[in-house]
Amino acid sequence: MMNLNQSLNSLFDPRDKRVAVWFLTVSSLGFLDALYLAITHYLGTNLNCFILKGCDVVTTSYYATLLGVPVALLGTIYYLFILLLSIVALDIESKRVLYIVARIVPLGFLASLWFIFAQVFLIKSLCIYCIFSAITSTALFIIGFIYLRKNNH
Repeated sequence: MMNLNQSLNSLFDPRDKRVAVWFLTVSSLGFLDALYLAITHYLGTNLNCFILKGCDVVTTSYYATLLGVPVALLGTIYYLFILLLSIVALDIESKRVLYIVARIVPLGFLASLWFIFAQVFLIKSLCIYCIFSAITSTALFIIGFIYLRKNNH
């Protein structure tokens, strides 16, 4: 049985490349979504809310900021970080970087759980962009979980 260091130093194989591409693709979608929310926050414009009509209620609520920082900006930084790490993992073919990404993505998933809870039970309104962000962070979590499980981490 390989230990963690041996596993992380082994060769980058096609499965690792696919995982990195999935991280890159999903984090890019999350980044664009969060960036749109952050831009509309800073410009003070209304969201183009479709399907659900509670976007402005959610994004202007007490829960839309954390210590004065818009949650949308925090999401933008989070997704950009995952996106950049995915590019690095592909560029240098690093299992270690993929491992780091897989260990970070549960934070976004937990944050998304909190924000969905806040929308449903505290704000009592839903934002389609926030739900999309929760879907992307959940997808990243699942990708990371599968990667860690298959590599015995």
